[in-house]
Amino acid sequence: MDTHAAVNREKSFQELVKYAESLSNTQTRDRIVSHIFQTTKKICNDVVSYNQKEKPNPTEKLDRIFTSKIWGFPIMLAMLAVVIYITIAGANIPSSMLANFFGWLEGYLTLAFKAINAPDWLYGILVLGLYRGTAWVVSVMLPPMAIFFPIFSLLENYGYLPRVAFNMDRLFKKAGAHGKQSLTMAMGFGCNAAAIMSTRIIESPRERMIAILTNNFVPCNGRWPTLILLSSLFMAASFTDELSTMVTAAVVVGMVLFGIVVTLSVSWILSKTALKGIPTHYTLELPPYRNPKIWNTIVRATLDKSFYVLKRAVTVAAPAGVLTWILANTYIGDTSILLTIVHFLDPFAKSLGLDGFILMAFILGLPANEIVLPILLMGYLSTGALTEIEDMSTLKQIFIDHGWTWLTALNTMLFSLLHYPCGTTLINIYKETKSKKWTFAAFAIPTVLAITITFVINQIVRLLGLI
Repeated sequence: MDTHAAVNREKSFQELVKYAESLSNTQTRDRIVSHIFQTTKKICNDVVSYNQKEKPNPTEKLDRIFTSKIWGFPIMLAMLAVVIYITIAGANIPSSMLANFFGWLEGYLTLAFKAINAPDWLYGILVLGLYRGTAWVVSVMLPPMAIFFPIFSLLENYGYLPRVAFNMDRLFKKAGAHGKQSLTMAMGFGCNAAAIMSTRIIESPRERMIAILTNNFVPCNGRWPTLILLSSLFMAASFTDELSTMVTAAVVVGMVLFGIVVTLSVSWILSKTALKGIPTHYTLELPPYRNPKIWNTIVRATLDKSFYVLKRAVTVAAPAGVLTWILANTYIGDTSILLTIVHFLDPFAKSLGLDGFILMAFILGLPANEIVLPILLMGYLSTGALTEIEDMSTLKQIFIDHGWTWLTALNTMLFSLLHYPCGTTLINIYKETKSKKWTFAAFAIPTVLAITITFVINQIVRLLGLI
């Protein structure tokens, strides 16, 4: 009899455990948290009264729209598209003005070098290598950054970015990652190196490692110019000016969305393999909307972010320009060192829909993504000097003369989006993980992915005869 009762108790206990486990899910937790906030709101409404002059904060009404399951994502994509559109449309004229200014200044530098009878090699290194490489980075990067970062900061100060994190939270949970990864991913749009440090907000070591290994799949400030430039030159070339800007913005938004999809996919794979575990739950409290100090935000974003990034880019671009000029003008027999490297890389690069010059530019651009395009253009010229680009048609002609098609542009953008992190980011990854193994994984995972995706796309396009 006692044995029978014990069996019944054990059976009842197991049923109770199963029932408890069925309740232990995200929806139950969300319902509990929602009920707590609803109760808090009811108590607040019962005891707080508003004067006629005082109006309740419109946060709730706005959140019903911005965090809606129906409208949240479309609004988020529309905001991103508008920001990129304004960046592209607004950067064209300032970029052209800066390029003209640097071209005018180069004329006087050339006269100065002739006046002192400077040797050709010194003129080549300092003007054709260092000066032109630096001038290219400044004229191409400064205008977009001076527009993008202030707008991004205004959205952040207004309180919209936490709503983006809220919308993305469900997706990251389904991918087996922490909801806070959406915040670190958003920081990656500015700088992946800074985003790696921001992963400290994730308490779980497993989920923090997932965030570190996948942060590189969203474009940082150094990759925006590449995506924007190649989109406008090749993807939007057949459209009128107004439509061209819209198509360019659409292509760049598509690249960003693809990067987010890759982030979620790789996070899911890691959470099921090398970094198995159960996602940690957390409650994201949304701050109220605020009226940002517009002028103060614009000035601080321009000085703190735009010029900081520009300083870093110029610091790396200057020696890279010199190195590229030296490699292009130092010969072993009848071939320069630069062309020797390019010929070695070319067969492998061709299988990815690229060429040896493009792959070499990415390799030499390891210290900073900002210098990939300048190095590529320097390499395409027989003298190893960056050409004076009068307009975008001249720039496009340089690419076409070296066999570029829309497929080359597409795969270059994809490789730029997915390839290994820059040197600064890798250093930060090692500092945060204290592990050579995970630092190598952070380098290898995106590299293998970039090679695989570009290879597959190249083979499919050529197999279908689309090019």
